[in-house]
Amino acid sequence: MSAWLPGPRRAAWAEGVDRLRDAATTEPGRLRIIGAVLALLVVTFGAVTAWQITERSSAARDVASRSEPLSADAAEIYRSLADANTTAADGFLVSGQEPAAVRQRYESDVHTAAQLIANAAANSQGSADTQNQVTLLNQQLPVYTGLVETARANNRQGLPLGGAYLRYANDQMTGTLLPAAQKLYQTETGRLNGDYAAAESLPWAAWILGLLALGALVWAQRRTYLRTNRVLNPGLLAGTAAAGLALVWLVAGHTVARSDLGDSWDHSGRSLQVLNQARIDALQARGNENLTLVARGAGATYEDAYEQGMSTLDGPRGQQGAGGLLAQALSLADDPGGRTPVQQAADGVAQWRSRHNVANNDDNNGDYDSALAYVIGGKDSSGTEVTQTTGQSFDTVDRSLQQAVDHETGEFERAAGDARDSLTGLPEGAAVLAVLGAAGAVLGIGRRLSEYR
Repeated sequence: MSAWLPGPRRAAWAEGVDRLRDAATTEPGRLRIIGAVLALLVVTFGAVTAWQITERSSAARDVASRSEPLSADAAEIYRSLADANTTAADGFLVSGQEPAAVRQRYESDVHTAAQLIANAAANSQGSADTQNQVTLLNQQLPVYTGLVETARANNRQGLPLGGAYLRYANDQMTGTLLPAAQKLYQTETGRLNGDYAAAESLPWAAWILGLLALGALVWAQRRTYLRTNRVLNPGLLAGTAAAGLALVWLVAGHTVARSDLGDSWDHSGRSLQVLNQARIDALQARGNENLTLVARGAGATYEDAYEQGMSTLDGPRGQQGAGGLLAQALSLADDPGGRTPVQQAADGVAQWRSRHNVANNDDNNGDYDSALAYVIGGKDSSGTEVTQTTGQSFDTVDRSLQQAVDHETGEFERAAGDARDSLTGLPEGAAVLAVLGAAGAVLGIGRRLSEYR
């Protein structure tokens, strides 16, 4: 008689499949499977919604409170450095001791730039590009200020070497410091654009899962109706309502946030970039105008740079108002609060050009005293007090552009803040509604199962 040998043991997963197949052949078994699938779909929908909206909410918050302010700070670093360079040249044109107000403005610009550079270093968040530019700025700013102080010392003693040192300082500023500040601004602006993209990206996974969960719940209710002729299943109805509410909240909240972010960029973000660049070009034009006189007849290069800057602001010579940054800023301004200061800046540039032409003609004709008076004020070569200077025109342009920047910044903060607020509570609310929806589905299926006991 042969010994009985047991057959090979089946894998646990195979046995589980068999039990699932057997359960699916009975109505209670099918109901249990349906309940588990419904609960899984609704919970997954809630989890994915919470995850994706948390990411977008964080990005929207960064747009409003981190990346845009850092981008604005980077632009202010550039502006402060350019204004310090312009002010240094402005004070250098005054014979003897420079006015206290000019000295104070220069020192304030340098202090502001140094403070903002330190802030940028503290908020670099591991960005190699930011760290490189901040390091360069920290190293080279003292070199620049040292050259300016040497130029001032020589100028007070009436030594021509002072003009050479000021030109070296200008080369240091325009060749090293301002390019580094420009790269820092571009890096921070790139981070801002990245946060915009992250906040505005559509949560496709959450939307699809929401539709699947809602569709499955509706199908389960219809199935129950066809088998029992009962119109309503309270549990499934509650689950459907919870899932539907979560989906509507998700779509509406993100759509509103996306719209607000779009408004913040279209109506303010783009304007701010143009206005910041216009302020920088105006400062550089003023600095080059001053350096033309500092060069004492050898300033053709600076005069060309002045004309290039003014053309960028308001169109080429003879075509003022035909284009340039100010025309672009005017087209982007969408309310009187934004348009009025930009128009004032454009008028100031036209006035500046006219007064500069007078000063430049005097300089080319060898009348340095008159040219100097038309640039910084004082008496011309005939002893007449000049009361309308290019410096006054520049101040009008700079002040008007600052007003426009302040207005657009306020508009941006409001729109970006609205976008951030539109997503407030959505991740937590979606998670709670998903739990309630899953519970409702399980209870609804449980009620059907109780009929088989």
